[in-house]
Amino acid sequence: MRKNNRKHDEARNLSIVTNFQKNSIGSVLINFEDTKVICSTNISTHIPYWLKNENQGWLTAEYSMLPNSSNERINRDRGNKMSGRTQEIQRLIGRSLRQALNLKKLSGVMITVDCDVLNADGGTRTASISGAYIATYLALRNHFGTNPNRYFKNQVAAVSAGLVNGTPLLDLDYMEDSQADFDMNLVLNQNLDIIEIQGTSEKELPTMKILNSLISLATEGIRNIIFEQNKIIDEINNS
Repeated sequence: MRKNNRKHDEARNLSIVTNFQKNSIGSVLINFEDTKVICSTNISTHIPYWLKNENQGWLTAEYSMLPNSSNERINRDRGNKMSGRTQEIQRLIGRSLRQALNLKKLSGVMITVDCDVLNADGGTRTASISGAYIATYLALRNHFGTNPNRYFKNQVAAVSAGLVNGTPLLDLDYMEDSQADFDMNLVLNQNLDIIEIQGTSEKELPTMKILNSLISLATEGIRNIIFEQNKIIDEINNS
């Protein structure tokens, strides 16, 4: 039995609080029940030196788990001591969000996305991607003072899925993830085209049939996240 009696194809309850940080031009608190992440986006003109002569903008992401976001205190990443996991997740968030943007229409614009985990119960990277999309939408709307749709080419959302005790499950919490034979993260756009798939076998190796079933499960989960994102976007544009 899953926590809160969730069905195998049921994601955790999702809520998104916009304008969560007063000093950020675009921020949200995204909650997948006990997984809680602050996503904030800031905009400047300090683009990387290697883009100085290019007619496009850039987006970079930083990710961090706060010290007491897990059962045991997590040491802060500092300087060159950043963990491999942190670097991997930052790059995933950055790649996913850059896929959402039309960087050619953002020439000279540097976008920095910060994803800070307040509480971790599995799926922090997928929550970060789904929340960072809204935070970036908000930031661009506030920065340019108009509907920012022209600066986007895709909408982006992500969710996890895995095989636990022989059963395909959507949106794994920490306990499920720690017991999974195979777990994966799927990032899609609004057309349900694949942006990125990350998958790892810990115990039993999945067949192609099982892998396809997990992709289908996650795809439906992302469809629902995109629906919720769009409700927030409608509220932003009508405010």
